[in-house]
Amino acid sequence: MLVFVAIGRASHEEGASLAGFAGTAWPFLVGLAAGWGVTRAWRRPEVLVPSGVGIWATTVVVGMLLRAVSGQGTAFAFVVVATSFLAAVLLGWRLIARFL
Repeated sequence: MLVFVAIGRASHEEGASLAGFAGTAWPFLVGLAAGWGVTRAWRRPEVLVPSGVGIWATTVVVGMLLRAVSGQGTAFAFVVVATSFLAAVLLGWRLIARFL
């Protein structure tokens, strides 16, 4: 999650302040925590379904809703990029673990 925020801020030349980083990260960190809570993923965190998919979907939906209500951008291109990147990160390692 933090890598996603760092890459996004760097690609838009948004500076490296801790406050700016936290302001960008918090909606997705709240979404990530909510996803872990909703799916109770601590029981089997490596499972793709339901843990991985539930965490990913909750992170994206909650993160985007919180960005919208806090006045941060939710442009279509951003939603697509964020959804894709978070899928790769949150689901990718689980998919690999499934076949190991």
